[in-house]
Amino acid sequence: MKISVIFVGELHDSGFNQRALEGVERVQKGIVDADITVVSGVSYDPDAMEKALWKAAERSEGVIFVGGQGNLVVPAAAKDFPDRSFAVVQGNVLGANLTSYDVLQEQSAFLAGVLAARMTRTGTVGHLSGHRVAPGLKGRAAFAAGVRHGDQTVRLVTGFCGTQDDSAVTEAWARAIAVDGADILFTMLNAARDGATRACRATGMRQIGNAVDWCAIDPEIFIASAVARIDLGVDRAIEDMRRGLRPGKILELGFRERAVSLSMSKDVPDAIRQEIADLASQVEHGLISVDTVFDGPEFEVAA
Repeated sequence: MKISVIFVGELHDSGFNQRALEGVERVQKGIVDADITVVSGVSYDPDAMEKALWKAAERSEGVIFVGGQGNLVVPAAAKDFPDRSFAVVQGNVLGANLTSYDVLQEQSAFLAGVLAARMTRTGTVGHLSGHRVAPGLKGRAAFAAGVRHGDQTVRLVTGFCGTQDDSAVTEAWARAIAVDGADILFTMLNAARDGATRACRATGMRQIGNAVDWCAIDPEIFIASAVARIDLGVDRAIEDMRRGLRPGKILELGFRERAVSLSMSKDVPDAIRQEIADLASQVEHGLISVDTVFDGPEFEVAA
């Protein structure tokens, strides 16, 4: 079976896309007859995404779109190619030949919010993401809910800067959030994380990363990381396509499937680590419902 996997933005971004690519590469190495084409560098533009989708559908029996951006364009392509199988990893759309696989980043983002509220010294924490797509919006809402759960008096400064890959933009935003009082910043970014990290290094603000374990990469800056195994969503999508399965529902992967977790730096006290572990168990077993809607104030940086 010929399968195309489409990525928006930089492929080797030390984040979301690169984590998803690990799933593709694992399949390519483990399955001899895997015929998988990777399409990368697609811009976050509806016309560009549609063009990439149509080309992929013309040459492949299955098309996997990585990222919530696919919610905007994949349903139309699935209708135009009813004999093909389509999937959106981090999507929430469905169709007769379309399945979404959702790694529940909001679960680890909730824990990140609790940690930020517990560890802040200024009483203000920040959040910064790029594109306003469903996974990022849910992650922001969950982080805000975690902050409230940890300490309702902690102030949250949150915004979407409009890019996942432009580090000059994210550095400016991160510096502005630090100036506004935040000493911990939760970032849901791809290659543009470099800019936010430069701002953290310059201002002394600690960062909570996402997708991969940033504590292991840069423990001086990262106090935690909301790990999200996007690769597991990609693996499942490829497996279902190869088996001819069309589940007909959104398949969710969270704590129960070991698809998300919160890594923490060594300077997080043991009592907080235990609290985070207890909360993760409660979320996994449905004792805590993670909020995925945010209606609070938005932070903006002047152009």
